[in-house]
Amino acid sequence: MSLRLIEDADADDPILSVVNLIDVFLVVIAALLLTVASNPLNPFMQENFTLVKNPGEDTMEVVIKKGEVLEHYKSSGDMGEGEGAKAGITYRMKDGSMIYVPE
Repeated sequence: MSLRLIEDADADDPILSVVNLIDVFLVVIAALLLTVASNPLNPFMQENFTLVKNPGEDTMEVVIKKGEVLEHYKSSGDMGEGEGAKAGITYRMKDGSMIYVPE
């Protein structure tokens, strides 16, 4: 008689359904992590990439990854100098696109 009462108490326990939900959520989280890790658009999976932080600001920084080597370039805010020749003109259109016209 006491064994039957124990079985009935286990069947009505609401915690058992919560435990099953936790298992389902763990499977969903694992699937999402695998999807993010195998995403081909992940920049850290590529061999070489360039990242620009704060573009156009005084605190701009450029990070270049070539294989296993990371190079950091920080903006000093000074105007660049050097020798060279004018290669063409760039125009910004009303829609935000840019057009380069070589000379």
